[in-house]
Amino acid sequence: MFVDILKNRKPRFAFFAIALSSAQFFDASMVEGGDERYEPNWSSLSRHNDEPEWLSDAKLGIYFHWGVYTVPAYGSEWYPFHMYRPGTNDVKEYHRTNYGDPSEFNYHDFVPMFTGEHFDADEWAQLFKESGARFAGPCAQHHDGFAMWKSSVNPWNSFDKGPKKDITGELGTALRKRGMKLITTFHHARNRQRHDGNEELWHNFGSHYTYHPDYATSSEDPELAKLYGNLGEDEFNEYWHEQLVEVIDQYSPDIMWFDSWLNYIPESKRQEFVAYYLNEAKKKGQDVVLAYKHNDLPDELGVLDIEQGGKKDLSESVWMTDVTLSLKSWSYIEGQKYKTADMVVRNMIDVWSKNGIVLLNISPTARGEINAEQRDVLREIGAWMKKHAEAVYETRPFEFMGFGDAVAGEGKYGGQTATVRYSASDGRLLQSKDGKTLYLFLLGKPEVGRQYALKKLGRHSFYPKEGVKRVTILGSEVEVPWKLGFRDFEFTIPDAELDEIATVLKLELN
Repeated sequence: MFVDILKNRKPRFAFFAIALSSAQFFDASMVEGGDERYEPNWSSLSRHNDEPEWLSDAKLGIYFHWGVYTVPAYGSEWYPFHMYRPGTNDVKEYHRTNYGDPSEFNYHDFVPMFTGEHFDADEWAQLFKESGARFAGPCAQHHDGFAMWKSSVNPWNSFDKGPKKDITGELGTALRKRGMKLITTFHHARNRQRHDGNEELWHNFGSHYTYHPDYATSSEDPELAKLYGNLGEDEFNEYWHEQLVEVIDQYSPDIMWFDSWLNYIPESKRQEFVAYYLNEAKKKGQDVVLAYKHNDLPDELGVLDIEQGGKKDLSESVWMTDVTLSLKSWSYIEGQKYKTADMVVRNMIDVWSKNGIVLLNISPTARGEINAEQRDVLREIGAWMKKHAEAVYETRPFEFMGFGDAVAGEGKYGGQTATVRYSASDGRLLQSKDGKTLYLFLLGKPEVGRQYALKKLGRHSFYPKEGVKRVTILGSEVEVPWKLGFRDFEFTIPDAELDEIATVLKLELN
């Protein structure tokens, strides 16, 4: 059995190890074995198990950018940001040409056109399950302020307007019927206009909608002001919080994931939200996850997400990456291009080998269609996942991630890109929880007869165990010829059915 040197926990902040005065560090929530309510402060909230085992087991989740911005289907999900910006940009010109000036045809005029008539929660949930995902859910609210759930807090929601459907509720029910967990993602922290009466700040990047007296973005109508974020700071922060509480109360999401700009929300309000979420989860017996970007939450409280990429090396702590199936925008646009299944799977394997979880984004149309191109790729991914399930789910990283010479570009948001072109010369490793099996993923289809000599995987890697007992191609009983030297593990690819996307070798250990 392998010595599990990789502990699936992250190091805690050093200040927890520093002797503090009892008056400074006392927390009533930690009395009587820590079985009390979470209090809205980081020391109490840090008691939360931020990396539940089910998350490490799951490996893959699916979500989707689907909202009012899919009606024009042009540019990206940032369409409402660009259409009101001063000066000239391609989105603004497209809008004027096809719909008129933004002073005459505003973003909210798209809402009745966001029909979603083809949305079928059961059919979508089944597709996600067949794709190999263990959790799924909507982009619950993007920067544009439109909520994809039945809301009494936000008048701009999918039940009262647009599709006239409780997207989050229907999908959550359909997912849980299939044994899957629900993720809800939130991007609305940057929805507020932060102009504060200062014209120089009207077009500040920190506000999704630019304030302009000629546009509806400046409206003080109570309903329009909520969509366009034309609210005072305290009012907006409470509005941000109330929507999260509503989602927790109505849908009990297993993961609440936050895009950048969560730091725009005051620390006290973030603490209030987290305490509410964790206390409600405790009542319901849920092991929930908070996912965040950058430094928007303390790292002992949640799982760090790296957009469109991943870590370059093996991580002691569990992390996540959100990546697109598409090659252009996160939302559906006309002329969208998509990644191939082999690229997606190989990059996912790399993430898993480094203790990461993948959140894959797809792009439905305004009518609620997931087009054939995306469905085909998802099903191909799912077929590979099903065939190699033993090596994927309920596994953990090995002592090192693997080997190879593929060149990874720099990620825009840190780490490396999610579009690395791997080949059969690249390999990644995962091990079973009990350490009795090692899985070697070759990130491509190797040639029959090809010989490999892997350094760092020789006899010393298995010391003091007796070593390898048997090596086969996973999914078959075809034996792989091998030899275990002191420093190298040598093997030869047998004449067998090898996988075009990634061939997996199963090493059974003594």
